[in-house]
Amino acid sequence: MRYFAINEQQELYLSTTTKPEIASDECLIKVQAIGVNRADIWQKQGKYPPPPGESTILGIEACGDIVAMGSNISTEISRQQGDFKVGDSVFAIVPGGAYAEFVKVKTAHLIKLPENLNHVEGAAIAEVFLTAYQCLFSIGELKPNAKVLIHAGASGVGTAAIQLAKQLNCHVSVTVGSDEKVAACKALGADDAINYQQTDFAQWAKQNKHNYDVILDVVAGDYVNKNISVCALDGHIVILSMLAGRFAESIDVAKMLGKRVNIHATTLRSRSNDYKSQLINAFKRDFEQCLKQALITPVIYQQYSWYDAEKAHQVMINNENIGKIILTIDEG
Repeated sequence: MRYFAINEQQELYLSTTTKPEIASDECLIKVQAIGVNRADIWQKQGKYPPPPGESTILGIEACGDIVAMGSNISTEISRQQGDFKVGDSVFAIVPGGAYAEFVKVKTAHLIKLPENLNHVEGAAIAEVFLTAYQCLFSIGELKPNAKVLIHAGASGVGTAAIQLAKQLNCHVSVTVGSDEKVAACKALGADDAINYQQTDFAQWAKQNKHNYDVILDVVAGDYVNKNISVCALDGHIVILSMLAGRFAESIDVAKMLGKRVNIHATTLRSRSNDYKSQLINAFKRDFEQCLKQALITPVIYQQYSWYDAEKAHQVMINNENIGKIILTIDEG
């Protein structure tokens, strides 16, 4: 099969290797579309290796069609996991290997592609919606009508989190870096969109008397202390990246204690298979029907041929995208 390898200059190039061999609890997917994530760029730069024992090929989410299934998947397991069969169109998160014509996936990690969505749209769902669901609900314990603050609201995770929170009638504020992104987030349902290039979100929140029950933070750095200042009593701050740096200075512990702030740091890629299975089942239970009814939808900024993967990576590095960037695999 063809796949993208990385040369010494940290550039992608097409190469060939053997198809993945699947275990009894896995399926082999012929990949049609790939979701681009910052993890791909960091791995290409040597900063984010895959979990031990997993594929070293880039890519943590894909959409495609099942071409083979593990030999020991029982009828009962298949029923519990959605009656998957060869030929089904599915999407999934994977620990690695998506930048290839074929990728292996734990059967328990598959989600069927709704009939109202195509492969490109399917590739824009798994990583961002599962991450947003994990942060808001599994960790943040989000309740209906709560107040939510989402940093990088126009990112893939941000656009997913806005939609999930609005399904619970929450008040959603986001921070973004341009007026175009302000408009995009409001179109998705955000109640407030703050352009951080023009306005300090912490000062804005205080002036408007907003204290947030759940805060999703991909920035870290000096945002950590600001998040604490606008966090509600017993609120949850969930940190899932550190675009502003790994260190946060002068943390106000007194404020943390006074508000009983819960600060969490999380990743999804390195979680156990069982954890991912439980998360996926919970997401399907709560929101799969919303996908089928188009109450929540993937937001796609641009799709590229996988031959243009470097161009797609640069768009993400430049923070140009609103929503997801997708690569499609060309035949031949």
